[in-house]
Amino acid sequence: MELGRTAAATSADGATADGIRATCSEIILKQEVLKDGFHRDLSIKVNFGESGEDSQPCRLLIKQHIPTGLLVDPYELASLREKNITEAVIVSENVDIEAPNYLSKESEVLISARRDLQCMNCFQAFVPVHFRYHRPHSEDGEALIVLRNPDLLMRCDQEFSILRCWAQSEVAAPCALKKEDICQWKNMKYKSASKNVTLQVPVGVAIHTPLVCFVTLFVTVLCSMLILVTVFKHGDFSL
Repeated sequence: MELGRTAAATSADGATADGIRATCSEIILKQEVLKDGFHRDLSIKVNFGESGEDSQPCRLLIKQHIPTGLLVDPYELASLREKNITEAVIVSENVDIEAPNYLSKESEVLISARRDLQCMNCFQAFVPVHFRYHRPHSEDGEALIVLRNPDLLMRCDQEFSILRCWAQSEVAAPCALKKEDICQWKNMKYKSASKNVTLQVPVGVAIHTPLVCFVTLFVTVLCSMLILVTVFKHGDFSL
């Protein structure tokens, strides 16, 4: 009998949770990479929908995984924080910004999302990302980098229905990026507006290596000879 009551209670709780979720707006996250070339901007926008609640007392933290093919420059982030352009920190240690992708490690970045003034319950964040150099390929002149969707962490000063609907678990993270205090954040379930972002990086082709080395050596020798001829022709060697 006791087990029956427990099962009934669980069923009732499940029905209640489903009922609450049915009245909640979905959280929509859109992730995209802007600009061209080796230096890009990762843009993340979060929309909590028309829930009827003001999310002003809430803070949003985005935990972004950075694959080995990309890097985030900690010195650049420090400069952007000083200028109040964006607020982000690298949580991984010993990030070598000069290493190629095959000698680098994956890292993680915490980005504090800011409210979007053009949308009541929207947040936005961005962080500059840069391509690392890749090994030459045997045939194809492109490498693919997959940027996974981030973790969405939320912390509110009061209870919101959105937390009851979509909070999956609690995660320990800094209360504020400029402080060392640790707080408990809600890891939120969301719907991604697109699949994982895939980036194409141009790389060298291995069969071109001898030709590139020969041309480089030839141009270097030629330029050195031209410089020496110019120096001997127009230089003043009198003491």
